Amino acid sequence: MAGLFSSATLEQVRAASDIVEVIGSYFPLKRAGANFVALCPFHKEKTPSFSVNPHRQIFHCFGCHKGGDIFSFVQEYESITFTEAVRRLAERARIPLEVEKDPAQLKNRFLKETLLQIHEQITQRWQAALINDAAGQIARDYLTKRGVPAEAVKLFRLGCAPDAWDDTVNWSRSKGYEPALVEQAGLILRKEGSDHYYDRFRGRLIFPICDEQGRVIGFSGRVLAGDEKTAKYVNSPETPIFTKGKVFYGLDKSRRAILDAGHAVVCEGQLDLIACYMAGVQNIVAPQGTALTAEHTRILKRYVDEVVLCFDSDAAGRNAAIRALDDLLASGLAIRVAAVPAPHDPDSFIKEFGGAAFQQLIDRAEGFFDFYLNHLCATNDVNTDKGRRVVVEEMATALGKTGNELLLDKYAREAGARMGVSPISAIAEFRKSLRSVAPPKGDQLHAEKEEKLRPSNQDLWLLKLLLQNDECVEWLATHLEPEWVADLVVRGIVNLRIASHLEHSWQGFTSFLAQFQEPSAKALMVEALNLNIAEDHFKNRPVPRQLDQIKDFVLNIRNDFIERRRSVLLQHANDPTLPDAEREKLLHQRFELARQKSEPLRPRTCRVS
Repeated sequence: MAGLFSSATLEQVRAASDIVEVIGSYFPLKRAGANFVALCPFHKEKTPSFSVNPHRQIFHCFGCHKGGDIFSFVQEYESITFTEAVRRLAERARIPLEVEKDPAQLKNRFLKETLLQIHEQITQRWQAALINDAAGQIARDYLTKRGVPAEAVKLFRLGCAPDAWDDTVNWSRSKGYEPALVEQAGLILRKEGSDHYYDRFRGRLIFPICDEQGRVIGFSGRVLAGDEKTAKYVNSPETPIFTKGKVFYGLDKSRRAILDAGHAVVCEGQLDLIACYMAGVQNIVAPQGTALTAEHTRILKRYVDEVVLCFDSDAAGRNAAIRALDDLLASGLAIRVAAVPAPHDPDSFIKEFGGAAFQQLIDRAEGFFDFYLNHLCATNDVNTDKGRRVVVEEMATALGKTGNELLLDKYAREAGARMGVSPISAIAEFRKSLRSVAPPKGDQLHAEKEEKLRPSNQDLWLLKLLLQNDECVEWLATHLEPEWVADLVVRGIVNLRIASHLEHSWQGFTSFLAQFQEPSAKALMVEALNLNIAEDHFKNRPVPRQLDQIKDFVLNIRNDFIERRRSVLLQHANDPTLPDAEREKLLHQRFELARQKSEPLRPRTCRVS
């Protein structure tokens, strides 16, 4: 349930966020009768099956069965939490939330909004300087030399900071911003021991860094001229709106491609990312610097289950891939490594061989442990005892972090073959080295997620009855046992729907839907309402309305529940180690359950509370 936000606040945000307008801001909708349709953004399709109902303020896809209200759409589309979805919609509607109404929160929110405003304005200024100013010629020449097209300059909003010590200082004063505030934005610095300020970014090509919503929150500036002591890149410091380890460059533009591809490519720098993106490899992001943090991996996990690391082919790039292992494993992400042939980086490789060739490199990316074994064998002499020991110890340490016995056995054999050692000896040495490795946190790091079974149509029809036919809820409240419902999510919804009836708090489907955070619960409710057109089996079949039809329907639910229990009892009774007396008891319980199937439905002795 909503928890952090009151129902009144959620209703205010929902009422201010027309679902057609909000979804239409992400991709075009086409009117189809009373509804709007589009190609579903959550799965690939050629014929539109994504429908938006403006009357009920809900969406539903008849192909992948995703559905819900405006909160669940933003939550699913943006891959964010319910709380973040509420915040984004509240920001969009300019509605302050309860948790932001105390003076300290209001002050913090005003500061962040002002810093975002400053960043947007200086971005526009630097864009104009790059395109129009004579001082931007050196940056334009550099971009031409690097083969960065004009459409990329526009898309990624590249700019040029003039080569002056006080350009940003004077600009900010002309805008009425206090120097201390602009310093807090990370754009200027104060000279130690004085009140004199000077620009942080001077004579540099500017790469704006955006959050996932596309708002500029920081900058990275590449030097265009200067002596060898000048830092190649200058980056924004951490500010109230920018935390280096929590931001990916380019994610605001690549997240949809990442979701579509099913994996994310992680490269090393801004120019590499731009080259890849413009060459058609758009499921790509770049951390700020080569360090991939635990927070970065958690962000990626919201979108996909697999990453392809594509750092430079030099030693620094290989080491960056190796350092990322722990955090990637801890997040549960599968890892592959794409090796760009030396002396290339992704940018230069694409310039010489093209985007299609680079895509092939990504498609052929090897598993992390294949890459790591190749790296260890290339950097250690496997013909010596010392070299073999290093390979075994390093591989065993890395594999031990997975908690996966199959991987350990596989790569022990492969390492043994590379070193000319028998498989049995190699496995023994790996396990010996593994004893010195800390045990993994769990065996589930690489376990595949168990596919969640979809609820039966019977469960969904029950939801439809409860959500659409108010007149039958009273009878269901007194005759339906929640435990009869097989699906746990549906069971929870049924409990809450009956409770709202008994407590006289039911205010209609839309308000009830808005109480839920979980996209799965919302999708099931919306799907239930669309059953008569979502499933061929139910086409043109009316919703049961007569009491005798409802009784027959619930009777089937009860009897299915009884049969499930009888199956479990039979499975236990067939245990050959079970004592005869216990087996006899279980078989008697099965007989009693069979007898109960012949009994009529009776009112429950207790109600849902």
